[in-house]
Amino acid sequence: MPIASSATGPARQAETTPHPHQLALLAGVVTVAVWGANFAVQKALFSVLPPSAFLFVRYLIMPVSAAVLLLVVTRGRWLHLPRADAWGLVGLGVLGHGVHVGLVTYGIHWSTAFSSALILACGPVFTLLILHVAGIERLVRGQVLGVAVACAGVLLFLSDKLIGRQWAATGGDLVILFSASLFSYYTVMTKPLIQRHGGVAVMAYATLAGSVPVVLVSAWPASQAPWAQVDALHWFLLLWASFVSAFLGWLVWGWVNERRGVGRTAPLMYLMPLVAGIGAWLFTGERFGTVKLIGAAVTLAGVAWAQFSTAGPPANPPAQVD
Repeated sequence: MPIASSATGPARQAETTPHPHQLALLAGVVTVAVWGANFAVQKALFSVLPPSAFLFVRYLIMPVSAAVLLLVVTRGRWLHLPRADAWGLVGLGVLGHGVHVGLVTYGIHWSTAFSSALILACGPVFTLLILHVAGIERLVRGQVLGVAVACAGVLLFLSDKLIGRQWAATGGDLVILFSASLFSYYTVMTKPLIQRHGGVAVMAYATLAGSVPVVLVSAWPASQAPWAQVDALHWFLLLWASFVSAFLGWLVWGWVNERRGVGRTAPLMYLMPLVAGIGAWLFTGERFGTVKLIGAAVTLAGVAWAQFSTAGPPANPPAQVD
């Protein structure tokens, strides 16, 4: 008769306690799934509310949440940044939150959930191009080929809309493509600020700055929105998209990047169009032809090829500062 194991205490606890990297992986997958599903959530909201009303509510919730979080982290003391960094975050906040999120919101409204998710997945391509133009990183052959393949995939993906003269949907996709470049610029420019002051402080300053123009511009259209038609389900979806997906999602994603590293976490983003496509198929009735699916696969392959090719040295190495 086999003897039963008598392991108890810390040894057994170590066997049952998930490894921190496993928790980070699980949190990353859940976060990407939430972001992917959020495209269908926003399409459902736009059937009741205009995008301006959604933006108005979102940017009433986001800055308050970010400010409260910063005060909690600093134990009730507002963190004052150097004037140059603070003003830099004001500009980046308006660009990253006010312009980028506004364009993405209207782009999703004009386009479809799956198309929006796929186009936004092209963000790493713009990041590479910005790093190259800024002289921070030189593109190698694999990255150039990856960018070319991604561009060809996007054209193939959009070909059915262009041939069918679906100008509103095509315009929405192009708006999202442009907004993806803005977010890539925001990501590159905020990196040194995050290294100096931390992600929470950067989020708080950028969100507060970016929320001001959004709330001012969307206040009047939001006041004219048919709020009486918003039922309990749509209120839940509105709070989910504004707080859980937008605010908590980025906090968790930052924690996952810190635990796993950006290089190991980035591939999870390629799950987002898949989740968005499934959600769009199930909940919004979106259908995908063979050409669109091939275009999506080529696009994601090109983005991955460009993103994970070995980077070259700086095109113009910066002078060393003593």
